[in-house]
Amino acid sequence: MDNVLNKIIKNVEFELTLLTTHLSKLNPYEKKPGKWYIKSHDADEKEKLVLDESTGIAHPEEIVRQLFLFELTDNYGYPLERIKTEEPVFFGRQGNKKRLGRADIKVFQEDKTTPWIIVETKAPNEKSTLSQLKSYMNAEGSPFGMAINGRDQKTLLYREYPKKFDYGLPDLPSEEEYQQVKTSERLTAIIRGLILDRKWTLEALDERNKQNPVNLRNEVEMLEEIVLANSGHDSFTEIFKLIYAKLYDEQEAPNRAGHFLHFKQYQDPTTTFNEVSNLFGLAKGKWKGIFDKSDKILLTKEHLKVCVGRLGSVKLFGANLRVVDEAFEYLVPEVSKAKKGQYFTPRVVIDAMVEILNPQRHEYVIDPACGSAGFLVHTMLYVGKKQGWLGSAGQAYSNQLREYAGKYLWGIDFAEQTTKISKAIMLIAGDGKSHIFNENSLEFSKWGQDEINDIKSSLRSEELVDNGDFKLLQFNVLLTNPPFAGDINEPELKKLYSIVPDAARDSEETAISRHILFIERALDMLKPGGRMAIVLPQGVFNNTTDEYIRDFIMKKARVLAVIGLHPNSFKPHTGTKTSLLFLRKWSDEELDKSKEPKLKDYPIFLAVSKIPFKDSSGEYIMLKDAEGHQIFDVQGNPMYQTDLFDIAKAFIMWGKEQLKSGDSTFAFLEGGVDH
Repeated sequence: MDNVLNKIIKNVEFELTLLTTHLSKLNPYEKKPGKWYIKSHDADEKEKLVLDESTGIAHPEEIVRQLFLFELTDNYGYPLERIKTEEPVFFGRQGNKKRLGRADIKVFQEDKTTPWIIVETKAPNEKSTLSQLKSYMNAEGSPFGMAINGRDQKTLLYREYPKKFDYGLPDLPSEEEYQQVKTSERLTAIIRGLILDRKWTLEALDERNKQNPVNLRNEVEMLEEIVLANSGHDSFTEIFKLIYAKLYDEQEAPNRAGHFLHFKQYQDPTTTFNEVSNLFGLAKGKWKGIFDKSDKILLTKEHLKVCVGRLGSVKLFGANLRVVDEAFEYLVPEVSKAKKGQYFTPRVVIDAMVEILNPQRHEYVIDPACGSAGFLVHTMLYVGKKQGWLGSAGQAYSNQLREYAGKYLWGIDFAEQTTKISKAIMLIAGDGKSHIFNENSLEFSKWGQDEINDIKSSLRSEELVDNGDFKLLQFNVLLTNPPFAGDINEPELKKLYSIVPDAARDSEETAISRHILFIERALDMLKPGGRMAIVLPQGVFNNTTDEYIRDFIMKKARVLAVIGLHPNSFKPHTGTKTSLLFLRKWSDEELDKSKEPKLKDYPIFLAVSKIPFKDSSGEYIMLKDAEGHQIFDVQGNPMYQTDLFDIAKAFIMWGKEQLKSGDSTFAFLEGGVDH
């Protein structure tokens, strides 16, 4: 069966993430050679052709429809005799009817003639047209509608009255709820109230997310499309207020009797607004320095009702971090990223870099251009896995992990929006948000003294400052992908860096690339013997005009490895060819009296990634087995096609051979620096 389904929908488990719990219930059969059918799970039980191998024609939308039919019967309890497929939809009065089309699924009330729910299903790579669904609901007088493609669209509509639709109702009504009030005069309004009055507990939210995974990015995209774009307010800021309110609610729920959640849509929009505003106020008090004391939720009550209805179904704490990460990456406007050349580092690259540097549990780690905290989160998960602090799925966070993240993981970013992202992700991942700072790493001389977010006092308290000089810090490990774009012209700033050529130092006319200053800044943040990995443009390694940069690096640190990335790695944002540079800062003992390295000749690990994890358009390429099935990791994430982990393993083997031969530089690969 799996083989047949994968011929209809490649990587069926991955493509149908919203409906995978019902996959085993499908029973395709071969009626004629090469022609596969499914008996429809509805009142009529007609045969549906799903694959004709002779022509290669497949019907993936039928698979989605059949899976949702099982959702209606098995999860919502509707009887088969009240469910029909491909039912005609007419508009107009008797004698003057106009056929609009066919509804993919109709669920009827008990009289078997009055439409109750209309469902539009599409193939996983298609989006339902909500205007069509609305027209069907209006024509049929159906109060509930659903548009679903099985993968990333699941939009519920509640028809309050003709031509007015509510997008924020969190769920469809069940048959049990219908039976309770089916004779009521105000049936739909009462049903809506029953849905909103459901006891929403933390455990129920967890179970629902396991049964029906909700993609946070898709929810945010939908909210931007139907609400936020016309709200008159900044989407990023308003979504983040709601995310923090929801985080607070989830964290407090275990302390409440019954573990009830308060972040939900209530029958009265004013109640919804007041409850969520209160949660946001409490979140501001608990996690200071993220929002101003005067910040309030600016969305109207109607807009907020929709947002809360959709976001309320998403569990954030303990969520799959990759999904959360992708949602937050989407939230940062493309324009602001492109202006500063700040592109989110693919997590494939991050994981390989972390694996090579092998951070230990008592090492201080920093990213001076932390963006969405990708390096910090993946370092936390890497160390947590080594120490046994993670659950089997990597989603159970222990007190040890929270203590580690809160003490040893540090991030700095000049963009306020990405700083908020970093704090939110670290909060979700392991409560390590306390050392995320909204500062410019390059302009350390201007670091402020914010009473809440004081980077200087935090560095002093952990003894990470060298003799009070904030230019020289004492971190063990540094991982970063600094912004490539943007030139530095200010002489005042350039004078702080010895890597700047004399001809450019005092001139406002001569600019120097931002990433060049980041190289020196990163090295200054490391203690002697500390190690770092940095993403850099390929030109730094081979342009003749950049020879002075390479000379500077060789004087300050030992080059451990250079790994060339595939040109598609940062698409669709940029096609700039990049490489990974791994360094270990020279210790005082390794330098002579003139501060030159004593070791002039040593081996360097060189590699080039040949297997892309993205195609030319920037879409990820997923790893498949011999039969073409999607391969998943232990956390249920689809795995990327890449050779970067093979390269990382090759480096580790090579480094350990160097260590065996007496080169203590590579002691970190054996955990020798964990002291």
